Amino acid sequence: MCLLALAACDGDAPSILEPRGPAASRVESLWWLLLWIATAVFLVVVGFLLVAVLRSRRRVIVEREVSWGDPFIIFAGVVLPAVILIGVFIVALRDMSDLSERGRTADITLEVVSHDWWWEIRYPNGAISANEIHIPTGEPVRMKLLSADVIHSFWVPQLQGKIDHVTGRENYLWLEADEPGRYRGQCAEFCGLQHAKMAFYVVAEEPDVFEEWMGGEAEDAATAPVDGGEVFLNSTCAGCHAIRGTEATATVGPDLTHLGDRETLFSGIIPNDRDNLERVITDPQSIKPGVAMPPTDLTDDELAVLLDYLEGLD
Repeated sequence: MCLLALAACDGDAPSILEPRGPAASRVESLWWLLLWIATAVFLVVVGFLLVAVLRSRRRVIVEREVSWGDPFIIFAGVVLPAVILIGVFIVALRDMSDLSERGRTADITLEVVSHDWWWEIRYPNGAISANEIHIPTGEPVRMKLLSADVIHSFWVPQLQGKIDHVTGRENYLWLEADEPGRYRGQCAEFCGLQHAKMAFYVVAEEPDVFEEWMGGEAEDAATAPVDGGEVFLNSTCAGCHAIRGTEATATVGPDLTHLGDRETLFSGIIPNDRDNLERVITDPQSIKPGVAMPPTDLTDDELAVLLDYLEGLD
């Protein structure tokens, strides 16, 4: 129990009890309603148990014929539970309907494709990113959810409920953030060995900041050291990754066109810095065992110029 309690102390752990958007606020309200109903039922049951225990200690036993038509039994065992369940069901249906309806009015639609084990995000202007989803604050953004392999589940607790990515099917939900911020998301459906390390972040920005970012994200890669670009194209990197504006157009792994602007690597599990980038290139299995990315064999000089090149992709 102590370990479970300590697990909740991570400052980066998202919680539905800290909503930052209208959808998450609806989910939180429903959560509290269910909690208080469950608490009340629990206390009533404990009260009856205490009464039964106290009565069982009496020396004089009063025999009484049980009447299954007793009004109290009918009310407490049938009518009251039925009223509670039907009431909760109606409230849940109302919330689900409202959440679904709001998503249909969104002006922006992003396409999120889940892979083992990372997320690909496609924007309406042709920009492509990975593992970090940018949205404007104060307006709903429609998310078209697809899977490239197995079933995954998209969940940002502080902004929205969860929904599955199902192979061969299009699912939809919407995100809206009340204020700028960075909100952690997670795959909530077991999808393989590194399911727990399939995270992502939603970055909410003011609308004008978002528009500027999305416009820049659609541009080709910025000018970077020529030597590093040659190393990239002549190594195994170009066999899996794309960098717009170069001959690298593969789509097996994440698009790296603006890698330098991203805050994290490997699906949000490590910061995007030079040391971690070197580990990803030379020994990815030490970070995420089972990942499809092979180690890249380079000399020290080749690795240095390649790192300079990738860090310059902003």
